[in-house]
Amino acid sequence: MDAANETSEGTPFTLLGLTTNPGQQRPLFVLFLVLYVAGILGNGLIVAVIRASPTLHAPMYFLLAHLSFADLCFTSVTVPKMLASLMAHDRSIPLAGCLTQMYFFFALGVTDSCLLAAMAYDRYVAIRHPLHYATRMSRAVCTALVGTAWLVSHIHSFLHILLVAHLSFYASHQEPHFFCDHQPVLRLSCSDTHHIQLVIFTEGAAVVVTPFLLILAFQGAIAAVVLQLPSATGNLRAVSTCGSHLAMVGLFYGTVIAVYFQPMSQYEAERGRVASVTYTVVTPMLDTLTYSLRNRDVRGVLRALFTRHRISAGDS
Repeated sequence: MDAANETSEGTPFTLLGLTTNPGQQRPLFVLFLVLYVAGILGNGLIVAVIRASPTLHAPMYFLLAHLSFADLCFTSVTVPKMLASLMAHDRSIPLAGCLTQMYFFFALGVTDSCLLAAMAYDRYVAIRHPLHYATRMSRAVCTALVGTAWLVSHIHSFLHILLVAHLSFYASHQEPHFFCDHQPVLRLSCSDTHHIQLVIFTEGAAVVVTPFLLILAFQGAIAAVVLQLPSATGNLRAVSTCGSHLAMVGLFYGTVIAVYFQPMSQYEAERGRVASVTYTVVTPMLDTLTYSLRNRDVRGVLRALFTRHRISAGDS
């Protein structure tokens, strides 16, 4: 066996990052630092406001708080390491760290997917069955939906990491990505990975494609009701809201499906990095705008909160 094919289990992975061009590293660092801080502050503020305000304890806001918390954690799994690799010379990550990052990345990503479906169901029940909303979306039902989302996501992630942990890798562990992701890691393996790819296409489809189809079905049913509203103004506002939700959902699921549901032989590192930036950085930040800051009740609580702060500061 020649040196290129030897495996070295103790050798850390090297994440090549978004770019190896020194002239692009500092601008990209500033850009993604701003996006990351904005996402963390936005989602963190939404979680704090919903938990603190007695007027935001409806099922929709219970689900929204969990989505914002999942988004906050989701970006924190990958972006800090990406920022560090843009400025540091050492871009290595040990195998244990790589597997840990993959575990939480997939667990939180699937949690996001399931929570988006749960929120679409909540809006469907509120509009199609308003008289039964209190019973169909009781606290117990909401807790069960959120608990199922977290449980399914961790089972899914544990299964994938268990499969990857038993692989052997080539001596060269250079990964053309900014975090440990399935496709780049599998391409570094000298083991047979067909069984893992089969799991990605089957079990992965169940936790990604199924919620996506459910969201489309619920949004379609909501749109059918909305179009029958007598008020043209309410009609336009509701259609605009549904449109923004579908655009965000389409961006998230479209990039995820483009990366993970393709043959490994067709995977391109450059396109994979661009798509990964979209669903790891951009969509979690857009969740804050789409589901929170466009909501009249949330904006009202935030306005009252900051107004009180200004008044108390002026009085002191």
